[in-house]
Amino acid sequence: MSLKIKHLNGDTTFLLTFSPVEQRPPSNRYGHPPGTFSVLVDPWLSGPSSMWHPKFFLSKHTVPSCISNLSHIPEPNVVLISQDKPDHCHEPTLRQLDPTSTFTNILAVPAAAKKIRGMKHFDPSRVHALPTYSSKDHDSIIRFYIPPLTPGGAAGEATIAYIPARMDVSGLHNAVGITYRPPTAALSTVRYSPPSTYSNFSSPHAYRHPITLPPTPPESPPQRPRSLSSSTNPSTLSTVSSSASPPISYSTSATSTTSTTNPNHPRPAKTLSLLYSPHGLAYYPHIQSYATTHLVPHAALPLTALIHGFDRIENPWYMGGNVNAGLPGGVEIAKNLMARCWIGAHDEEKENSGVALWKIRMRKFGVGDVRELVRREWSGGGGGRGCEVRVLDCGEEMVLRS
Repeated sequence: MSLKIKHLNGDTTFLLTFSPVEQRPPSNRYGHPPGTFSVLVDPWLSGPSSMWHPKFFLSKHTVPSCISNLSHIPEPNVVLISQDKPDHCHEPTLRQLDPTSTFTNILAVPAAAKKIRGMKHFDPSRVHALPTYSSKDHDSIIRFYIPPLTPGGAAGEATIAYIPARMDVSGLHNAVGITYRPPTAALSTVRYSPPSTYSNFSSPHAYRHPITLPPTPPESPPQRPRSLSSSTNPSTLSTVSSSASPPISYSTSATSTTSTTNPNHPRPAKTLSLLYSPHGLAYYPHIQSYATTHLVPHAALPLTALIHGFDRIENPWYMGGNVNAGLPGGVEIAKNLMARCWIGAHDEEKENSGVALWKIRMRKFGVGDVRELVRREWSGGGGGRGCEVRVLDCGEEMVLRS
């Protein structure tokens, strides 16, 4: 399986594509091979980004995006919006999405979800506020059921969790965790009975015809899943794919699989994992809780990829304090999660103006600085293996395989 990360602009817009196998042809009208799960992150392609008033803060790209319109990429399963600030939640770019689509769902932090609904451009049932992750709340993770590649195969699962900083006056610091366990094909012919109907987004009902799936080791206790979709009801959270394969469906249950010893199922693959934190977030206690209660039980460590800024930006305390945690904050996350790869984000040298910049202090770090600090941290016993450090140019992509 693989994770392809493509940088669509010079800042922090990424297209993430999780795939069970490589080089499979598209199987539906949305341009996706079977079993893939794609996420478009914080799209801002062109035009200015202004906060409150252009005289307060105005930002423009200095590097043209590699695409001019979102119609130039395959329609993603999810559009992820990590903040309500206009350089993350950019209305002109979001309006390029098809408002009639039943394939793409927008998952956004609560303030951004409110802002997007206020645009009155999308079906409100397709815009969802991300719940805050809590190890004590089984419904605080959004789960995506991915159909097996063939009848009798094992279904896959993707999860998205939102981890905000506590008492963050600026509202800038958070992380979004994504995991992906791929679906599989059957080793032999086994009768397949997919879930037939799912409840709507707000009703805590279980599948009417649940499918038994192999667990991702170590096994989590089985739960009654609360699902959020119906492929036949356009008012609920769902996707539409070709008739050749069942739709991906969505749930906030703690576990959407139960144990099985069916020898016809292949052994489940290791889970891919990604953490996206453009402004940074302290590892203790926020990310640590997510790691120990979600990533570890789902065999999702070491972390496949960390997307986190390099540059550190500070404002005076009375203007919100830290803006970007940068290298000092990111290296702590990379070390504790044993990240295989760290990709820089949100470090574009944009054309910025406005009174909000008068007191800004910035310390820039290059790839060499990050690699050196990572090397020192790893040589001190943190993780014992180090990680690859990369900056992707606009339009560049990389593939991480497992």
